[in-house]
Amino acid sequence: MLAFFYIAFAVMFRLVPHGPLVSLCQSCGLWNFTPVGASLLFFGARQDRRRWWIPVAAFALSDVVLNLFIWHVRLDWGYAITWTWYAAALLVGSSLRLKVSVMRLVAASAVLSLSFFVLSNFAVWAAGTMYPHTLSGLFTCYTLALPFFRNTAAGDLIFSAAMFGLPAAAAALNRQRLAVSS
Repeated sequence: MLAFFYIAFAVMFRLVPHGPLVSLCQSCGLWNFTPVGASLLFFGARQDRRRWWIPVAAFALSDVVLNLFIWHVRLDWGYAITWTWYAAALLVGSSLRLKVSVMRLVAASAVLSLSFFVLSNFAVWAAGTMYPHTLSGLFTCYTLALPFFRNTAAGDLIFSAAMFGLPAAAAALNRQRLAVSS
């Protein structure tokens, strides 16, 4: 159930651009500091693959809403790359199903951040009109996206630590409470 809550939280985090936390992140220059990657990692680690369509559909739908109704920009074929990345993020999360450690969580978070940076910016360059379709245009696209990468990486790492850490802390407190009451 917690995995579904985290997905809902991440979708709402994206769709409520004037909420206090999102406004704080954006006013501090933390664009792309979101719980999206972390929620996908957690869902992949905790839910059966038969349910993976739910977060992919939720985030794809939020992309449609954001683009068409909030930012008023068209969707292009490049979003198929992002939507495929959502499914791949769940697969990375599934590597944490049997064993979660700090190092494995940091590595999974880094894989998500780096893969999103590479794939989403390639899609912006290839499907969009912001950059010339040359090697120089691709280099410019990646260079201008570096500040967003830092924020994505920080968001993935911090939200992953929180999402995986909260249930672990709650379980440890419960074990301690049971040991004291025995």
